[in-house]
Amino acid sequence: MNEPDAMTLTLSNHTLDSHDPAGESVRWEKRPARMPDGAIAPDLYNVWITLDNPAQHNSYTTEMVKAVILGFRRASCERDVVAVVFTGAGSRSFCTGGNTKEYAEYYAGRPEEYRQYMRLFNDMVSAILGCDKPVICRVNGMRIAGGQEIGMACDFSVSSDLAVFGQAGPKHGSAPDGGSTDFLPAFVGVERAMQSCTLCETWTAYEAQRYGLLTEVVPVLQVDGEVVANPTVVTDRWLDGGRIVYGTPRTGDALRAGRELIRSGEVDLAPLDAVVERLCGQLLLTMPGCLTKTVESVRKHKLEHWDRNRESNRAWLALNMTTEAKAGFRAFNEGPRGNREVDFVALRRAVAEGRTFDDRLTDEIQPRGEE
Repeated sequence: MNEPDAMTLTLSNHTLDSHDPAGESVRWEKRPARMPDGAIAPDLYNVWITLDNPAQHNSYTTEMVKAVILGFRRASCERDVVAVVFTGAGSRSFCTGGNTKEYAEYYAGRPEEYRQYMRLFNDMVSAILGCDKPVICRVNGMRIAGGQEIGMACDFSVSSDLAVFGQAGPKHGSAPDGGSTDFLPAFVGVERAMQSCTLCETWTAYEAQRYGLLTEVVPVLQVDGEVVANPTVVTDRWLDGGRIVYGTPRTGDALRAGRELIRSGEVDLAPLDAVVERLCGQLLLTMPGCLTKTVESVRKHKLEHWDRNRESNRAWLALNMTTEAKAGFRAFNEGPRGNREVDFVALRRAVAEGRTFDDRLTDEIQPRGEE
């Protein structure tokens, strides 16, 4: 990796007052609030905050994190706003976490810079958890890693049935300590949270709903003018020898046929939007003060763990940028397609031998393309 010369490096500004909204990749807009039947509620609105970086799966840069913080604070103070919808642009991804290009090319090897960045990240999660309006995560696609964490900070999650959910930390040089180790056990239980956080295997939207992670799942694939449930997933509620398999990925020929059907159709997020709008309408038909207090009371179960751990986790994540994170993010950023993980066996062998985690070791464990 070519690192910029220290004399020419432009340092990032991690203060909110430095944020320039011009050209940012986060959209903030007010949309008319609607009743559950679709009728407009005069002079009332919902705020939509949209991560708009689809070319990089809506991963958030430092400037985008600032924009999200300010966006939630602004929405929180808008007197005529009922709810906030937090989503991503396009149909492929809600968010896949922090921008790995920025991580690899700027923050890797600079723990104090990353510590400042993590202050902003923590403030983003806290801004969601502290919003005076209920927050709905509109999951339009992949919700992975830090995207999973900011999604779980929301109060509701309504998902496309093509979306997948999961973590990436231990596979790419980090730990999911930006909220997943705090929130996920509360949603799905300790055993499943351990499985997700350590193995980094993804769940389908139907599995995530079955585990308690989602409010509702909505089919969005149109084939020949008809809405079709995700054909790569078992969506029929049936039993196989007493084992519930609803929501699990199909395999073999069934999986290949499902993927082909997806390619032949079109993704239409209008049904997802209809469900999100209906949920906003249901929230509209409540006492505003009682709703806010109820939301705040339920959030306490997340805040209890988040407030206890976020600062110590920030410190560890910063220091980790000198070792495994530096190697892992570089591998993801520079590795060939389909091979963006370090050589885990070589790394473990080096650690067992007591080797220093220096640049030479980082180079040795990088993924290699075909010779």
